[in-house]
Amino acid sequence: MRSELIHKIFQLQGAPSADLLLEVYRYQYAFNPVYRRWCDAIDRAPQQVNQPALIPFLPISFFKTHAVQTGDFTPESWFESSGTTGSVNSRHFLRSMDLYRQSFLAGFRRFYGEPGDYCILGLLPAYLERAHSSLVVMVDELIRLSGHPQSGFYLYDQEKLAATLQNLENADQQTILFGVTFALIDFAERFPMPLRHTIIMETGGMKGRGKELTRAELHEIFASAFNQPAIHAEYGMTELLSQAYARNQGIFYAPPWLQVILRIDDDPLIIKEIETITDQGIINIIDLANLDSCCFIATDDLGRLHPDGGFEVLGRVDQADIRGCSQLAV
Repeated sequence: MRSELIHKIFQLQGAPSADLLLEVYRYQYAFNPVYRRWCDAIDRAPQQVNQPALIPFLPISFFKTHAVQTGDFTPESWFESSGTTGSVNSRHFLRSMDLYRQSFLAGFRRFYGEPGDYCILGLLPAYLERAHSSLVVMVDELIRLSGHPQSGFYLYDQEKLAATLQNLENADQQTILFGVTFALIDFAERFPMPLRHTIIMETGGMKGRGKELTRAELHEIFASAFNQPAIHAEYGMTELLSQAYARNQGIFYAPPWLQVILRIDDDPLIIKEIETITDQGIINIIDLANLDSCCFIATDDLGRLHPDGGFEVLGRVDQADIRGCSQLAV
């Protein structure tokens, strides 16, 4: 059953059908003890769930306190959130790293094409210094698949990164620089240069590193330093196996197996009716690639939906834990 579901998920060309969502829900209810107990506690067992709107979303905090696994398996590995001093980190246990690779590669190719078309650079010091970062795993694989001799990570050697970017620009080489926000800001201040062939891919992360910046403020910094017409950004988190990408104005788009739904802020079980583009709500995520953990997650991020399927991440809910991959405030 698992392999059949995986096949259906990655064959999606549009939004998943109601039948597929209900099939995944019933599968996870049957084989995920943590999710089943949550569904039973809020009276959302299969006999009460006959449409996708009734599928319950597991609070993301469960990844801090429980092993959220669908099926009986010994994890091949796990991803762990960065957290803050004294906080409890989330852990996402992986039955197979191959499922994560399948998801992030399919998503990347959908929005950016083949990794081999780019030189891939990583400026991710906070993530490289800790084990079990899903972002490092993703960028490392993209670096490998790019096959470019200058692809690689840069920990603190920003001078070398600047020289590499200049060489790539001189060669008209298409490049993607994945960078944690605080490191990109520091790099922009120290090594401004026009980048005509380089995509700056901001991955979030200002936690404990200075004043939180609005997206407009960050755009102004990058536009001035790199002559960049747009900020690209990646939205992902420890508890997900899929990513969304923003190529302009901070509006994210996701592959069809990842969907965003908004809930009202004072009742986690009620989905918000969207009336205008200015309506805000708390983000619920359907990530069907999370077949071995939980596909239906109630996050602590505040968001806004767009009519064309895009979404914005506006910040964290009050009282929510600070996350290393949280997006910029607006």
